[in-house]
Amino acid sequence: MAGAGLRAAARRCLPRRDHGGPRAASSSPSCPGCGPPGPGAHCPGAPRSAPAPAPTGGAAEPSAHLWARYQDMRRLVHDLLPPEVCSLLNPAAIYANNEISLRDVEVYGFDYDYTLAQYSDTLHPEIFSAARDILVEHYKSLLMKIDAFHYVQLGTAYRGLQPVPDEEVIELYGGTQHIPLYQMSGFYGKGPSIKQFMDVFSLPEMALLSCVVDHFLGHGLEFDQAHLYKDVTDAIRDVHVKGLMYQWIERDMEKYILRGDETFAVLSRLVAHGKQLFLITNSPFSFVDKGMRHMVGPDWRQLFDVVIVQADKPSFFTDRRKPFRKLDEKGSLHWDRITRLEKGKIYRQGNLFDFLRLTEWRGPRVLYFGDHLYSDLADLMLRHGWRTGAIIPELEREIRIINTEQYMHSLTWQQALTGLLERMQTYQDAESRQVLAAWMKERQELRCVTKALFNAQFGSIFRTFHNPTYFSRRLVRFSDLYMASLSCLLNYRVDFTFYPRRTPLQHEAPLWMDQLCTGCMKTPFLGDMAHIR
Repeated sequence: MAGAGLRAAARRCLPRRDHGGPRAASSSPSCPGCGPPGPGAHCPGAPRSAPAPAPTGGAAEPSAHLWARYQDMRRLVHDLLPPEVCSLLNPAAIYANNEISLRDVEVYGFDYDYTLAQYSDTLHPEIFSAARDILVEHYKSLLMKIDAFHYVQLGTAYRGLQPVPDEEVIELYGGTQHIPLYQMSGFYGKGPSIKQFMDVFSLPEMALLSCVVDHFLGHGLEFDQAHLYKDVTDAIRDVHVKGLMYQWIERDMEKYILRGDETFAVLSRLVAHGKQLFLITNSPFSFVDKGMRHMVGPDWRQLFDVVIVQADKPSFFTDRRKPFRKLDEKGSLHWDRITRLEKGKIYRQGNLFDFLRLTEWRGPRVLYFGDHLYSDLADLMLRHGWRTGAIIPELEREIRIINTEQYMHSLTWQQALTGLLERMQTYQDAESRQVLAAWMKERQELRCVTKALFNAQFGSIFRTFHNPTYFSRRLVRFSDLYMASLSCLLNYRVDFTFYPRRTPLQHEAPLWMDQLCTGCMKTPFLGDMAHIR
């Protein structure tokens, strides 16, 4: 059974920056088993109402005590979240996984596609349609989201366009939601039975897989999952190899390329401050040249000290055998041996080891930006000690959602309710168990509502219900910085130091912001857990 760890939901498109906030999410959760939202899953931004009547017993009844704590907590959460608490995050900010000072960075490197050149969402349907036309036959697998601990997030597994029941997912994986390590992806995101979709280019591929599987299942056609996966992947690859995508973009730069003036501003600013720049891309020179002329101008190569095209990443970072070849203005290859990399010249293929030898650009004084964690960043950080920056276009939309009052109130109350469940589970009489069950149901409904704010099928690309996604785990491991677009650099001085937020460990729980916000430090709950030694 082949599957897919998701970076993003199929066919979810990002709005342009000038589109404003995200579209309103559906008010009904799509998670299996949730059903219609219960009283506790009302719109968190709406006026508060009691989610359930408290039992009419004496004050000494444990269930009455639980409901009293519940109401106290709701009031506390409401008082701690005034309206101005929303919109705290800036979608144009840069976020740090590791401390890094730009003062120490002397050399900046860039990928091209979705890094220097940001593409419009209108490109995705073009790729989908072309790959669909190329595809001839044969799959039957699951598209799903996996967290940092290799667990499938129930409610995010799809076969074709249809959700797969949680019970079937658990049965498929031997009675558990856990994906064994040997099935998970290897270093570059490709395992024996699971492939991760890690970049925006994956959206058309995921959509095509889902549609073809749905067609075969809907028509009762037998097919081999491995064959279909290979055929779909080959069809998507052919869109690139045959140059179809390049042709669409070259015909209408204004339609497909976004923020070109901001890219020019970033590059010019870095050069003006004495930084050295280089470009390493898998795209061909003719395509890069047209795009850079559109964004930067005819003299764009004068901004870069080294330009390498058709680099064949990620093997560029590991294969020592491929030499650099010089290209002339017409794209023809030269035969002479490359002994130095000259400014203004174009080089093809090569390998990182020769690159390091010829440039002597080594270690943390180099900062490289790319949009693919494996193909662009992993080797550079782990093997060569470069600093790395990940370009995550979806980040802008997700932050806009996080900044909404609905999300903020929903998440904070969900965390508070989780804390109540943890602390009050010591009450095990029959009535108290009913109260705890009601809270658990409300918590699940809240989780489904919060998930649907991002995407009805898969939720946020950064989290399952509470754990980081597998993508998030790799993002933290392979990037020092991450941001929605390269233009975010314009918001910072070239000597700015980025400090990551201290990430609390579980034994540091009292210091968690959600614990502080939900009143753990103000409400005497510790007495309820006095039995724990």
